[in-house]
Amino acid sequence: MTKALAPMKLIEFDAARYLNDDEAIAEYMTAVLETNDPDLLLLALSDVARAKGMAQVAKDAGLGRESLYKALAPGAKPRFDTVMKVARALGVKFTAQPV
Repeated sequence: MTKALAPMKLIEFDAARYLNDDEAIAEYMTAVLETNDPDLLLLALSDVARAKGMAQVAKDAGLGRESLYKALAPGAKPRFDTVMKVARALGVKFTAQPV
């Protein structure tokens, strides 16, 4: 008689769980920026903010916590200065290089 295997429980992937040091964050953000996808950039900023703690990031960016959630929500169109404030609060700097 064979034993039935218990069904495997899968959990949803959450990038924030793996963004536990500055190097991992920098590599993640660099890969996302290379896609040229603004929605993916907002998602990545949200992932990093969750990894670092949304309340602290909001405070460091000079935003309310709810404002930060709204700015990084899918489909949001935050102002450029908001994106830069969040990036600075996350310890991330965007750089340019020739294509």
